[in-house]
Amino acid sequence: MNGVVRTLSETVDALRTRGHIVEVIAPSDGYFTLPLPTYPDIRLAPFAKNDVKRRILAFAPEAVHIATEGPLGQSARALCLKWGMPFTTSYHTKFPEYIKARFPFIPLSWPYKFVRDFHNSGGQTMVTTPSMVEFLKTRGFTGLAPWARGVDLGIFRPEHRFAPEDVYKGLPRPIFVNVGRVAVEKNIEAFLALDLPGSKVVVGDGPQLAQLKKKYPETHFVGAKFEQDLSRHFADADVFVFPSKTDTFGLVIIEAMATGTPVAAYPVTGPIDIVPGSGAGVLDEDLRAACLGALELSRETTAAYAQNYSWEAVTDVFFSLLTPEYAPKARRRWRRTRRLARIAGSPYHMVKKGMRRISRAVKG
Repeated sequence: MNGVVRTLSETVDALRTRGHIVEVIAPSDGYFTLPLPTYPDIRLAPFAKNDVKRRILAFAPEAVHIATEGPLGQSARALCLKWGMPFTTSYHTKFPEYIKARFPFIPLSWPYKFVRDFHNSGGQTMVTTPSMVEFLKTRGFTGLAPWARGVDLGIFRPEHRFAPEDVYKGLPRPIFVNVGRVAVEKNIEAFLALDLPGSKVVVGDGPQLAQLKKKYPETHFVGAKFEQDLSRHFADADVFVFPSKTDTFGLVIIEAMATGTPVAAYPVTGPIDIVPGSGAGVLDEDLRAACLGALELSRETTAAYAQNYSWEAVTDVFFSLLTPEYAPKARRRWRRTRRLARIAGSPYHMVKKGMRRISRAVKG
C-alpha cells in the first residue's frame, strides 16, 4: 500500500458507491509479473496485452483512465490509440527523478521524454497539485489538470493519540516520525542525519531499510503499519517529518495532519501546495529548523485543517475530468471494435497477414 494505490482504491470505492461500474486491470490480477529493477516490491506485467485487449472489449467502457506508465498502461494506451478511444491519464510520481536516483548515469531528459510522450497522447493528464501543473508545463506536458488527494477521516483521527496507550512508550520525547516507503528517492537520510532532541522513528518498509538500519542504529525502525495502527503511530508522534523532494503530493502529509500531528518538510512540490498558511506545518530549506518549529504548532489547528481533504471531493474532480463516450455512441464504438477484432483474428486474415510478412522478408 502506498499513496498511489490508496488514491486509486479510495476513488474506485467512491465511484462504486455512487452507482458507477468500474473495472480495474492490475498486475495482481493473476498475470505473470517481474519485479521492478531495484524495487522488487513493485511488480510489472509485461506480457498481458492480449488479455488487456480481451478485457477492455468485454467490458466496453464508456471512459478509460490509465493510472500509471507501466506495461499495463502502455498496453491500454496502445489499444486506445488504435481504436480511437478517448482516455485520461494520471501523473502520480516524479518517475524520471526516481530513475535518476537509482541510475545517476541516465540523463534526466530520457525518462522525461518517455513519460511526456505517454501522457500527451491522451486527453486530460491529472496531476496532484497546481505547482505540479506548472512544473510539468516547463517539461512540455499538455492537457494538465490538478487532481488533489484525500484522507480517510474515519481512520486518521486525533482521538487516537495515546489511546489506549502511547505506541512510543519508553522512547525519549519529542518523537519525530517519518512514514512511507523506505527508498532512496524518499530522501529519508536527510531526516535521519539531523541533530534533533528526543527520538527518531521510521514507519514503513522498502529496499533501503537494511542499509539505513545499519547506518543509523539509534533510529527506531518499526516496520509497516496499517489502518488504525498506522493512525496511532501518526497521532502519538510530536512531529511528522517529510524529507522527500520527489513526491508530487505526499498523501502521508494530510494523514499526519488529520491525527493532529504537525508537519516539517522542505518547500518543494507537494508540501508547498498543502502547508503554507495552514498553521499545520513548517517548511524550510533547513529541515532541522522546520522540525523544531513544528513542535510549537497547535494540534487542534492541525487536525482542523485536514478536514478540507475528503475522498468525496477528490472523486468529484476525478469524475469531472474523465472523457466518457455515453451510450449509444459507446455501444456503436464497441460493436465496431469487436467486429474488427474478430476479423483480425480470423484464420483467413492470419494467413493473409503471414503471407505479407513472408513476401516482405523475401523482397528484403
